[in-house]
Amino acid sequence: MGRIVALPARGEVLTDVRGGDRCLRVSWHHADGVVVVSVWHGDVCAGTVRVAAQDVPDLVAALTQGLARGYDAPALGRPG
Repeated sequence: MGRIVALPARGEVLTDVRGGDRCLRVSWHHADGVVVVSVWHGDVCAGTVRVAAQDVPDLVAALTQGLARGYDAPALGRPG
C-alpha cells in the first residue's frame, strides 16, 4: 500500500482498542458508489476493502446484530 496522511473528507476514523497507532478509516466515495474501509498503522495504509454502496446496509446490519447479541453475552460482564 502507500503512505497517506490525509484523513477522509467524508467518513470516520476509529482507533484500535489495543492502542498504538492502529486505526480503521471509513470513507465514502459517492462518485464511485463505494465505501472504502481501510486499516492503518500510523500513516501507512495496510489494506483496504471497497464495499459497494448497495452492500453497506448489510454491513451495518451485521455490525448492529453483532453488537445487540453482545449485550446478551455473559462474557462482557453485563447482568443477564
